[in-house]
Amino acid sequence: MPAVKAVAALIPAFNEEKYIFDTVRAVLTIPEIEDVLVVDDGSLDDTAGAARRAGARVLSLPANGGKGEALNHGAAKTDAEVVVLLDADLGSTAGEARRLIIPVLEGRTDLAIAIFPESGRKGGFGLVKRLAGRGIKLFTGLETKSPLSGQRAMTREVLRRVTPFAAGFGVEVALTVKAVRAGFRLLEVPVMMGHRDSRRDARGFLHRGKQFWDVTRAMWELRN
Repeated sequence: MPAVKAVAALIPAFNEEKYIFDTVRAVLTIPEIEDVLVVDDGSLDDTAGAARRAGARVLSLPANGGKGEALNHGAAKTDAEVVVLLDADLGSTAGEARRLIIPVLEGRTDLAIAIFPESGRKGGFGLVKRLAGRGIKLFTGLETKSPLSGQRAMTREVLRRVTPFAAGFGVEVALTVKAVRAGFRLLEVPVMMGHRDSRRDARGFLHRGKQFWDVTRAMWELRN
């Protein structure tokens, strides 16, 4: 392996008090991680306090601006040579992020993206995933298995070229398209990660609707 590089984890979080402590603790078990920065995106619960108690640095934003905006604030607060983007609700499975970090550190890829085990969840997720996948293929010709995966490790140069991040949940599609267009190598890596359960209720459908809109908007902005 080449000379050791600084690795930081960047975790956007909104009302994730229930999960963020376990997520941060799991990330801190990864030996290559030197810094964990949680961006508290205007949470109304004790997300910030739980993250601090777990050992993370915390950047608290005054109001909820969405995932993309939270990541933009966080990216400006790290100078690590390898940056790992992780969702706040991974819990104890967040330690699997090491599978993404190693290929980047070893120089085998510039951007590593997690492929989750099949969950069989519905509630509109498949529709948004197909939209994202088709958008990436349209703009880059690339077939992806996990176009919406928020778990990604990348070099500093990739981070520089893909920021600012797209608004809201359009982050992943825009990130992938920008990285491929810039000539970076992409590797999808199977991991044993898991999110909290996605329910088929009104809240779940509203979330998917917002996700669909943000992905569509990101694709529109990428058309040129």
